[in-house]
Amino acid sequence: MTVIFYLLFGLVLVIFQPIQWVCVNLFGFNAHEKSVTFLNFSIVICLRVLGTTFKLKAPENLPKDAPILIVSNHQSLWDIPPIIWYLRQLRPKFVSKIELGKGIPSVSYNLRQGGAALIDRKNPRQALSEMIKFANFLNKDNRCGVIFPEGTRSKTGEPKRFQRKGLELLIKKMPDAYIIPITINNSWKLQRYGMFPMPLGVCIKYDLHPILKISDFEIEDLINTVEFQIKSTIK
Repeated sequence: MTVIFYLLFGLVLVIFQPIQWVCVNLFGFNAHEKSVTFLNFSIVICLRVLGTTFKLKAPENLPKDAPILIVSNHQSLWDIPPIIWYLRQLRPKFVSKIELGKGIPSVSYNLRQGGAALIDRKNPRQALSEMIKFANFLNKDNRCGVIFPEGTRSKTGEPKRFQRKGLELLIKKMPDAYIIPITINNSWKLQRYGMFPMPLGVCIKYDLHPILKISDFEIEDLINTVEFQIKSTIK
């Protein structure tokens, strides 16, 4: 089943690479966003071939006319497609390491063209500049950004300490934004053996916590609250 999954997954990446190019170059940014939404829907379907299920319900009463930050723990490479698909009304953009901006069909192209922040963790000046640019992009059109403050994924599901600088910078630059904390459970199980084999029947659960308004908190208190909410429901 893992072989079948990777054949389908690879086919999806190859097909959506030219689709994204056409959307960007002929129809513009909004068309590209829609193509990325269906790219990630297709990846979710590929994961379902393995019997993977997802529990994620979009929050009600989402703030309007304001930017949003999704803050989450990070357990595997497969955390991202369900967020993009099930929360597609938010059109989320991600903070990602710069290495992912090259070499992966569809994924790298989207990161370069779709408004993501590509961070070079070995270059603090570049990372600072990229995060400021990302915050300005989110503020301008009231968009949604996603950040995993642990920095790297947890291979066992055990939460890691938040690396706070990036999140703190976004909060400072986005005083009118709202934060949606999300706890991800069981995603790590898809990579418990690395990339091969992929286990069958994993249920990935996304717990969306109450929405927080940045201006209602001091920065340190807000980050402490978000970190506590996320980690308190990791199983």
